[in-house]
Amino acid sequence: MMRSPPPSQSQGSNYAGSPYGGQQPAHGATGQFAPNFNFGGMMNDQTAQIGLQIGQQAMTKGGAYMEQSLNRYVSIPALKHYFNVSTPYVLRKLLLVLFPWRHKPWTRAQRSASSADDVGPVPNTEGKPASNSYQYYFLPPSADLNSPDLYIPTMAVVTYILLTTLLAGLRGQFKPEIMGLTATTAFVVVALEILGLKFGTYILSISNDSQLMDLVAYSGYKFVGVIVTLVAAELINRGQGTGGWAGWLLFGYTFLANAFFLLRSLKYVLLPDSAGTGSGAGGGSMTVARSQRNRRTQFLFLYSYVVQFLFMWILSRADSGAVKAVAPKA
Repeated sequence: MMRSPPPSQSQGSNYAGSPYGGQQPAHGATGQFAPNFNFGGMMNDQTAQIGLQIGQQAMTKGGAYMEQSLNRYVSIPALKHYFNVSTPYVLRKLLLVLFPWRHKPWTRAQRSASSADDVGPVPNTEGKPASNSYQYYFLPPSADLNSPDLYIPTMAVVTYILLTTLLAGLRGQFKPEIMGLTATTAFVVVALEILGLKFGTYILSISNDSQLMDLVAYSGYKFVGVIVTLVAAELINRGQGTGGWAGWLLFGYTFLANAFFLLRSLKYVLLPDSAGTGSGAGGGSMTVARSQRNRRTQFLFLYSYVVQFLFMWILSRADSGAVKAVAPKA
């Protein structure tokens, strides 16, 4: 058995039961063994302590720099605002996306505030934190049904990717590559849509608070209709996909519902002068010329119907396209 070498004869008094020539081991005040890990006095060395302090300061400054760089592109308080949802809100929002025909009103609820402390983390233009100068702010999604959120779009995208893979497996056509191709298609569609929206808002000189985050949220609601189309068509067509008259009928309804929902919801983003809420978080106070307003209205119709039809058709047929892409060639 391995054990420590005996201490020198000059230390301590003799102990009759000691196997090392009568030396008594060191004990603490409570009678338990108390080892002293001093590492040769290194931890007590002044140079080592200074180096440790410098390392801690470098880690602190590095973490602060990373947080500052992250907040430059993504505002954490803004994300918390868009993910502030509740179970009743999620259920009602899903019903609103699928059945938007009789919903009124579409105006987002606002509340006056005297300082930013009363408001909380509400995003400003391009997702940056709002300043203390504004007087109005939008309520979070949990308190306003018309408020856009990022919870439903995020969960809808993940569900869409998993659902298309599951449907391919039920048809006996599962391949591991299908999930990657479907996810790539979904992310490319969202990215192209956001780029197109930002380009259109830039050309038309449309500026509104929280514009980018709102556009990202609204671009993800289409996945709710696509998911319903895929599931219902699979059940009706008995595993034959979204083809046939039933698939087209379901696709037509979910497309029209999503287009109408976006047409009414995006009015305050693309036509901010119609909100009439002053200079707060709800819209602009400038009067837009009639010709400029007509171009914005045409852009809103183009995005709500033409662009949504194209992207929803691509997403609803993405599972079939992914299966064909990974199928072995004859």
